[in-house]
Amino acid sequence: MAENDTRNAFANVLGWLHQGYPQGVPQTDYFALLALLARTLTEDEVVKVAQTVLKSNDSDSVTPEEIRAAIHLVTDKEPNPEEMHQVAARLASVGWPLAAPAG
Repeated sequence: MAENDTRNAFANVLGWLHQGYPQGVPQTDYFALLALLARTLTEDEVVKVAQTVLKSNDSDSVTPEEIRAAIHLVTDKEPNPEEMHQVAARLASVGWPLAAPAG
């Protein structure tokens, strides 16, 4: 993917997140949100998105290594279907292009 395409995709993801969560992402949705993002973005992209979201929530204390650890928790164990549906529905309402789970 070209650098401009990557930047545009990143900007789109952040736009959907800001539209879907105008008050910021609640901690209860972090786990399911990481799982959804990990289905469509690379790990590095998920880390960048998470860092941006956390900074907008005044949460600078989370390191990239902690985000990567959380991503690996997600890839080892999915959130429950209700959590996934809740976050997916919120993002779909603002145009998030939901991808079918890989498998």
